Amino acid sequence: MVAVFNKELLSWYLITLKLRETVESGIPRSSTGTTKSLVLPEEYEHQLQKQRHVPSDSLQVAINEDGEKCEEAATSPKSEWIISIKEKLEQARQDDAAGSWERLSIYRVPHYLREGDIKAYVPQIVSLGPYHHGKRHLRRMDQHKWRSLHRVLKRTNQEIQVYLDSMKELEERARACYEGTITLSSNEFVEMMVLDGCFVLELFQGAAVGFQRLGYARNDPVFAMRGSMHAIHRDMIMLENQLPLFILDRLLGIQLGEPDQKGKVAKLAIRFFDPLMPTDEPLTKSDMNRLGSSLGHTNTFDPFSDLGGLHCLDVFRRSLLRSGPKPVPRMWLKKRSNAIRVADKRRQQLIHCVSELREAGIKFKKRKTDRFWDIKFKNGILHIPRLLIHDGTKSLFLNLIAFEQCHLDCSNDITSYLIFMDNLINSLEDVGYLHYFGIIEHWLGSDAEVADLFNRLCQEVVFDINNSYLSQLSEDVNRYYNHRWNAWRAALKHRYFNNPWAIISFFAACILLVLTFTQTFYGVYGYYRPST
Repeated sequence: MVAVFNKELLSWYLITLKLRETVESGIPRSSTGTTKSLVLPEEYEHQLQKQRHVPSDSLQVAINEDGEKCEEAATSPKSEWIISIKEKLEQARQDDAAGSWERLSIYRVPHYLREGDIKAYVPQIVSLGPYHHGKRHLRRMDQHKWRSLHRVLKRTNQEIQVYLDSMKELEERARACYEGTITLSSNEFVEMMVLDGCFVLELFQGAAVGFQRLGYARNDPVFAMRGSMHAIHRDMIMLENQLPLFILDRLLGIQLGEPDQKGKVAKLAIRFFDPLMPTDEPLTKSDMNRLGSSLGHTNTFDPFSDLGGLHCLDVFRRSLLRSGPKPVPRMWLKKRSNAIRVADKRRQQLIHCVSELREAGIKFKKRKTDRFWDIKFKNGILHIPRLLIHDGTKSLFLNLIAFEQCHLDCSNDITSYLIFMDNLINSLEDVGYLHYFGIIEHWLGSDAEVADLFNRLCQEVVFDINNSYLSQLSEDVNRYYNHRWNAWRAALKHRYFNNPWAIISFFAACILLVLTFTQTFYGVYGYYRPST
């Protein structure tokens, strides 16, 4: 009896029987009763091999002397599953051995952060690097990239092969900077690095010396300081839209004929991204001298002193945190905040909101410094530097937060500042009060939009408040807030001294009370001691 395990195999089995009858007459019968496998033509054997790989429990068929089928042990699904697991484990071993995580610096934004506002992380005009390469809505900029590359080659009188060969040398190192597998071929990846890198350098140099000096027309649609440049700024500062800085250093070195250009691209990037700075507070010469003398030489640090950086976003972040007082965490907090400790989402309330702090008698004052994150608290007054908010601020802060969340060798200073401000601002009244004192300046529709912006920035962010540079300041503010005498004094001022007429009325009442007391005193005194 013939058991058919696969309907598709039935037709091939009938062909096999027919062929057996044809070729068996030419094959000498063995005296033993051992099974002979039928040797099929190559074409049919190829077709049978394809049938064995269909996702069914097909069996290979052999024919014995008596024309009966016997089952050969086919690969079982369980063994295929085990082989698949072993292959994945082998790939994991190779990944660990390669140590590719050490050079990783350009990340894909995690999904739990991306859910808030995906447009803040995805470029809308220009793509840089492999993550958004070739997307349909970004292809219009490709022609301008090729124009920039042509202009570079024409201006420097160099061959394209020089750039391609140089990028070929850095390909493996550049691929290691990106998260996950990059599906581009070697030639495609090298071409992308040259094209995107030269485009970025043209923008940097044009912003520094002028695009017309580089040979571009005054009314160029891209290479001119036009309205679209703001959108280009915003796209180029996104975490997923970065090029490794060493790629840009090498390309600039080729253009200038000087290999060692470390630091120059970083300076050009800072100048190019200056319109995105969240502050415009200048420092006078006397302020700078006073700041330098107050900081001294032992407790300062400059995170940009080495002129290094991983990419443009990292360079911009370093420029925001330039030369300032180095935060010294308390020792007992440092012992508790170790690698074993897990950040607790419930413990991210650094400070009370503006309205509650005002009720406790805490005042707010604008601090004159260009370091927007450098907040001070002294004698019940919270000194906060000015912060500028525009339509690109949200995307900038979200990408800075994402980078600090993803990169292990990165502090959480920007995240700490934004969570501190998120704690301060709970309502449009809080924004209005800070705006009144010049601490917040914005060009959004209303104070309510600013409050909503801060409340959404850190929704999915988790960090340890003990590792925040503002932890000591927050504790000082909370200690002042919890002192009852400060709250009583503030309530007295708020109720009876909130305007000049209330003050006048209070003093008039005090004078009247004193006169009444005096009149009563002399009336009683005259009764008991009448004059003789």
